[in-house]
Amino acid sequence: MSIGRYTFSVSIGEGKGKSNPRVSSKIYTAVTTGAIPISIRKLERGERLDTISMDAYGSPVYWWVIAAASGIGWGLQVPPGTTIRIPVNIGQILGMVT
Repeated sequence: MSIGRYTFSVSIGEGKGKSNPRVSSKIYTAVTTGAIPISIRKLERGERLDTISMDAYGSPVYWWVIAAASGIGWGLQVPPGTTIRIPVNIGQILGMVT
């Protein structure tokens, strides 16, 4: 039995999915308008969004939040040198999309 990338993800949007363009757009807009506090960093060689999510939120499953906040489509293979936005409070994000 294999484990998919959404196996341990928390359902959002009334259980209709883990992330979708509507949710990603909502997060991106909130970040770019300053409604959500963020930290900014530049990816170094070998870094991935799931490991950054683990550092920032204590869980790798929120990589999609960082991808959405940063305007990145597929977030696990982002090249070094990419500037990413990391929302400071994951609870604020989850409250916004549930």
